[in-house]
Amino acid sequence: MKLTDTLSLAYRTIRSNPLRTGITVAIIAFGIMALVGINTAIDAMKQKFTESFSAMGANGFTIHNKKWFQFDNQEVKSHRKGLKEKKSNASVPITKLQAETFRDRFQYPATVALTFGGVSDAVVTFGNHKTNPNVRITGGDENYVELNGFTLSAGRNLNPMDVQSGRNVAIIGSTLASRFFGKNPLAPVDQIIHINNLPFRVIGVLESKGSSFGMDNDNVVITSYNNVRRFFNSNSNASFQIQVKVADVKTIDGAIDQAEGVFRPVRRLEVTEADNFNIDKSDSIVNILLRNLSVITLAALAIGIITLIGAAVGLMNIMLVAVTERTKEIGLVKAIGGRGGSIRQQFLLESVLISLIGPRGSAIQ
Repeated sequence: MKLTDTLSLAYRTIRSNPLRTGITVAIIAFGIMALVGINTAIDAMKQKFTESFSAMGANGFTIHNKKWFQFDNQEVKSHRKGLKEKKSNASVPITKLQAETFRDRFQYPATVALTFGGVSDAVVTFGNHKTNPNVRITGGDENYVELNGFTLSAGRNLNPMDVQSGRNVAIIGSTLASRFFGKNPLAPVDQIIHINNLPFRVIGVLESKGSSFGMDNDNVVITSYNNVRRFFNSNSNASFQIQVKVADVKTIDGAIDQAEGVFRPVRRLEVTEADNFNIDKSDSIVNILLRNLSVITLAALAIGIITLIGAAVGLMNIMLVAVTERTKEIGLVKAIGGRGGSIRQQFLLESVLISLIGPRGSAIQ
């Protein structure tokens, strides 16, 4: 048999068995789709990790109490030799007075921002419009927007007077702005919204930042940390966070050393006591999370391989059934002088044609 005859026969066989061909193509399509989907999901998670925790870049670091990033029940060992700190001391929150005292005493050439977490289930209303109880309220100061990777599209930023006086002013995300005021970024400025029935004047609108970890970074309200402490904090042990950003990455180690030296007296630690706070570089947090993500990557790849093996087993079973039910056809071809090579070539061409259809089917899926 000529190659063209074998190819024509293989094509006609595929068309005459649409159900078997469709099942085979579906197995190939879903196997490829599962593997590509898993790899895409892992890459997206890595990108979101990096975007979310590297807003300050490699030249920034965060000071927080140890409970914020401590997951085990063991004692925490200080990096200072011979010093040891018990878990009970690690949960001591950073108070407003301590955070503000650090900011006043820290004389290194750097930008300092104080952050106080609020709630993530606030309701915002404007006129007859009302949001779901999923708006995140965050407390910061005049440097919070810059150090957390936000950009203003309209209005102004918080200023020191807003923070110290605790007046009811707020910066809203683009999701809230478009929900209440449409696409015009200037429309929300100077309007009065209500957050959990409390009136706030909008002084600024943030540019869209997208989502990360399933959280909409644009469905947010930023106000002063004093407002958050007064109106939106139900946790008596809530702790401040201190973010520091230096101009040159080469000076970050010196800034960290000075920050530790300034903050230890603020926390009233003796010389023999270990630190009861952590200082984390922005890029180090990303590296920790990416290392943890590698475990998820391996597990996802294992699942993908198992999926492909399952698809391959199903494909082999279908091919076996196809060969078994066509024994009479194979016998007839041999009876009229067909050679074994031609028969193998026909089945091989059928497999090739079905495989070529498979990726196109996965693209459609």
